[in-house]
Amino acid sequence: MADTSNNRLTRSLGVGGATMMGLGSIVGTGVFVSVGIAAGIAGPAVILAIALAALVATCNAFSSAQLAANHPVSGGTYAYGYRYLTPLLGFTAGWMFLCAKSASAATAALGFAGYLLLFVGGDAAWLVPLAVLGGAALTGVVLSGLRRSNWTNIAIVSITLAGLAYFVVGGAPTLVASGADRLVPFFASPEAPDASPWSTVLHATALMFVAFTGYGRIATLGEEVREPRETIPRAIVLTVAVVSVLYMAVSVVAVGAIGADGLGAAAEGDAAPLQVAAQALPWPAMGFVVSVAALTAMLGVLLNLILGLSRVLLAMGRRGDMPGAVATLNANRTAPTGAVLLTGGIILSLTLIGDVRTTWSFSAFTVLIYYALTNLSALQLSAEERLYPPAIPMGGLAGCLFLAFWVEPLIWGTGLALIAIGAVWHGVAQRLAGRAG
Repeated sequence: MADTSNNRLTRSLGVGGATMMGLGSIVGTGVFVSVGIAAGIAGPAVILAIALAALVATCNAFSSAQLAANHPVSGGTYAYGYRYLTPLLGFTAGWMFLCAKSASAATAALGFAGYLLLFVGGDAAWLVPLAVLGGAALTGVVLSGLRRSNWTNIAIVSITLAGLAYFVVGGAPTLVASGADRLVPFFASPEAPDASPWSTVLHATALMFVAFTGYGRIATLGEEVREPRETIPRAIVLTVAVVSVLYMAVSVVAVGAIGADGLGAAAEGDAAPLQVAAQALPWPAMGFVVSVAALTAMLGVLLNLILGLSRVLLAMGRRGDMPGAVATLNANRTAPTGAVLLTGGIILSLTLIGDVRTTWSFSAFTVLIYYALTNLSALQLSAEERLYPPAIPMGGLAGCLFLAFWVEPLIWGTGLALIAIGAVWHGVAQRLAGRAG
């Protein structure tokens, strides 16, 4: 489909709005669910895993920032791959983004349902139906356009950050009094006590990396950001800095409250590990506050993932890599209607898996491949386009490829199979487009 000015989205986001979009994309499943999953694998060393994941994510953030500043269009690395690499690698990036973030969104929907059921004391049989309902509701919000979605996101993020601040402040006295003992056995995996300490840390790092990647949503919204060369880098760097500090503080308090094994068991059982940790703290209404923060966080992640996924589908539809219907905008040019509806359908189908660890692990592998291609694209920038030294994307590329294969073999094997399927699809789509032309 031709890419004309009448088919462009309106630029309406500044630094503040873009940063809040990034925070809304990150502060959710990562802190409320994946910290528990990673703690069950690496024990108290989950804190080290978070630090390592933040380091790799920072390299990727700078790569994403300079790419988006130079090529501010919808699609993120899908668009960068086409411009700076090859059509096949560009398509692979978009394909991996769809796989990764659809799985992340399904995890967020399941996390929302898990925290809600624990809060109201509901039956676990309602986990999947509630997840489907939450995803459908936010798909409707995104259909209304970015401006309304942005204000909804700001409200959600504000509540979430306030709740997490209360958790950290309220948990600090418990950590000082007795929780430190739970942090001492640093390299002790509750899941596999005899496993190599570094193998469990690297596995946990791969899973925690996903918890930082919401900053990419700022890049995928590049077509809707004002003054992108200045706004996007500032918003991305600010987002990663805030989240790094927040994750470290929350993980220390949570491990100190119930131990790494307790967090891991809560993630597997109720998909609500931070709520279990909050209930062990003596501060008034701690469980209630964390429940509300978790619920708003999951909704915020779902909202932002639907936004990001639909914009990548929009870009792929414009190039003919996806059916042209996904490139159709509404009458006000505020939302790609077909892309949003397809995104919602994919997410809702993945929630039927009903297992947060499986969906999160699959998201980890596919998003690491996606960001490897982001860094590879950043290495192709000219000296005039480059905002940061080449060592940064080189470090990000090496880190992503190294961490990708520390998840379960079944997960990365499935991911490689999907890459091959995507390559076949891309070849067929290009041939059909050539004949049509």
